[in-house]
Amino acid sequence: MNQPSLSAFIWSVADLLRGDYKQSDYGKIILPFTVLRRLDCVLAPTKEAVLAEWASKAAVDINPEPFVLRKAGHTFYNRHALDLSKLLGDPDHIAQNLDSYVHGFSAEVRDVFERFEFQSHVERLAKAGLLYPVTEKFAQIDLHPDRVSNMQMGLVFEELIRKFAEISNETAGEHFTPREVIRLMVNLIFIEDDAILSKP
Repeated sequence: MNQPSLSAFIWSVADLLRGDYKQSDYGKIILPFTVLRRLDCVLAPTKEAVLAEWASKAAVDINPEPFVLRKAGHTFYNRHALDLSKLLGDPDHIAQNLDSYVHGFSAEVRDVFERFEFQSHVERLAKAGLLYPVTEKFAQIDLHPDRVSNMQMGLVFEELIRKFAEISNETAGEHFTPREVIRLMVNLIFIEDDAILSKP
């Protein structure tokens, strides 16, 4: 899936939110769920090994975190047995299970979701009857790094942030500028000084 179609797919979640949310609030739902799905996909290959390692170290009263990080192969982990796909198996308790799943992440990741104020948005989605369809929508996208590179993922975030900024009528400078524009601006600024800057 290329970057524009991936952004468009994620943006289609906005169709579910229309009516219950203002357009300017779409980003408060779509961005954290995009992050959650990316992390979900990144950790999927080592999930079982991480769970087994956590259980074995906790059983002998050893701090499992350093061992789990090694098994995860990343600087973060999730020690909960659930993932986004498994959350869909229990529609009646999706809010509680999603909260438990997010709390299963390592501290740094939990901090990211706290800054997103994710818990309050989950509660609001649940009250509006939208939590299950939104979660289901995101569970359908494969954001594993083998399918979507870090560069491509960065472009997706930039595109989404740009769209939300436009909807919110933010002025220039209040959201990220795409990296291609930044590269062009830098090249234009220094184009007259190429000869000087190329010398030691």
